[in-house]
Amino acid sequence: MLTDLKIKNFAIIDELHVSFGPGLSVITGETGAGKSIVIGAISLLLGDRASAEQIRTSEDSAEVEALFDISGQEALKKRIEEMGLGSGDELVVRRTVSRSGKNRVYINGSLATLSLLASLSGSLVNICSQHEHQAILDADSHIDILDEFAGLLDRRFEYESLYGEYRGLGARLAELQALRKKKVEREDLVRYQLREIQEAGVKPGEDKALLEEKAVLSNAQRLMEYAARSYEVLYEGEKSVLGGLKLALQDIREIKGIDSSLRVSPEELDPLFFLLEDAAVALREYAGRVVFDPQRLSEVDERLALLAGLKRKYGGSLDAVLRTGEALESELGGMSVVEEEISVVEKQASALKERLLEQARGLTEERRRAAGELKAAVEREIASLRMAEARFEALVSTPSAGDGSGEAVLTAKGQDCVEFYISTNVGEDLKPLNRVASGGELSRIILALKKVLAKTGSVGTIVFDEVDSGIGGAVAEVVGEKLKEVAEHHQVVCITHLPQIASFGGSHYLVAKSVSGARTNSRVRRLSESERIEEVARMLGGVDVTEKASEHAREMLKKAKRAKSDEAVGRKRGSRRGLSRGIEEC
Repeated sequence: MLTDLKIKNFAIIDELHVSFGPGLSVITGETGAGKSIVIGAISLLLGDRASAEQIRTSEDSAEVEALFDISGQEALKKRIEEMGLGSGDELVVRRTVSRSGKNRVYINGSLATLSLLASLSGSLVNICSQHEHQAILDADSHIDILDEFAGLLDRRFEYESLYGEYRGLGARLAELQALRKKKVEREDLVRYQLREIQEAGVKPGEDKALLEEKAVLSNAQRLMEYAARSYEVLYEGEKSVLGGLKLALQDIREIKGIDSSLRVSPEELDPLFFLLEDAAVALREYAGRVVFDPQRLSEVDERLALLAGLKRKYGGSLDAVLRTGEALESELGGMSVVEEEISVVEKQASALKERLLEQARGLTEERRRAAGELKAAVEREIASLRMAEARFEALVSTPSAGDGSGEAVLTAKGQDCVEFYISTNVGEDLKPLNRVASGGELSRIILALKKVLAKTGSVGTIVFDEVDSGIGGAVAEVVGEKLKEVAEHHQVVCITHLPQIASFGGSHYLVAKSVSGARTNSRVRRLSESERIEEVARMLGGVDVTEKASEHAREMLKKAKRAKSDEAVGRKRGSRRGLSRGIEEC
């Protein structure tokens, strides 16, 4: 329930504080006095977009603040607590609008986002205005209205959660099927590339070894000549190094035998002799091993060309070629995994779909039952609003997929389409609501729906703006009675131009515009009983309030009080006739 509203520097309001109580509060005032500004301020608190144009001229910022009593709204209190925005039975919402564009939202004193405010506002205030008329005309909203009436929102939430899982599986399945399609397109290429690498039998470092072998094969003749000549120099020549070294060792031994002072020892030179001897043997063996083999050289060249082609295609090195082969093998193995996962996901989706269809059929059954109840309830209400010949239907249909299977199409709200139909005149067929109702009829239909839904709705406050559009006279009086009935379940704030409606208010507020110091300002104040008679008289008679108009106003207010008193007595006595039926009998 909205208990306090503060407005500062908003449009033509400099500073305003209004307190509201439970029941029906009416707001009246002359055209242009600023009644719509109050609605605009409340809308701002519900998350509507802010504009610098809303700021009072010559001011830098505007501020709107509201205090809500949320006692009894346990779900809302729990959400607020879970969001870390405090606890308790009171909620304070404040918005500031700045010309610099630095707009701010505060919830219970904590800085918050606009989306967070909007997520809470649906449980705080519902503004029923011409904008909502458009929402009622939108057939997409009809299923929500019927589900609220039927008390199906909790069941639908469970269904929506399951549907979200189903959609997730569908998205995964689509992803896997796309992978499978790519796999089909790519599998031949992968198999070819993998076969090419595997059949090549590539070994790490093979290209370097082959290059070394090619160098040997290409220079075999020269290598043999070098090795033979070196062997001859070391061992077989007439003046070979080893022959000379052998003679030198003999001479050194002779010298040492005669003169031990020679500092050269044969033992020191012996290792050199054996080392050169080993080198000579190795050169001889090498010369015998080196063979010029044109066929092997051709084979090496072919192998190197093959490896070079693989390196060009698969990464620039043999290591990269080998890594590519491993990756291709893994990819090919993964392709079979995709098929397996598709099978698993398809089974999961099929099982989940069966559960969804079962829940959707349950929702359908409840909706069709509730559609009949809603029809009867709305027709009773609109009949009491001087539309006795009107017929109303909430048509529940279950479209099929159109693929010949006859299977229903599942959506986030079930398998149904709901649309409201009405006929306002005898002999006329039922037609969609948005193609039949006039402005006045639509206002009454919306009020009838609000009345019917009053006991099921969880919102604390309902604001009616322009609910009297296109109506007057006796119908206006009945509308006032209906608003009072809605106010038994919700706090109701109604802006009206009609005295018949204003007279039913438990509290009456007047919006008046004044000029002071070359500035225009709007004020809102609660009227006393005498002031209320004067205001209703003004609404009846215009600018000049006559005694006759005042007397009419007093009688109208008394009649409204009597109607409320009679209704209370009827309830106390257990009367089932109800106010709407009583009106029809009058």
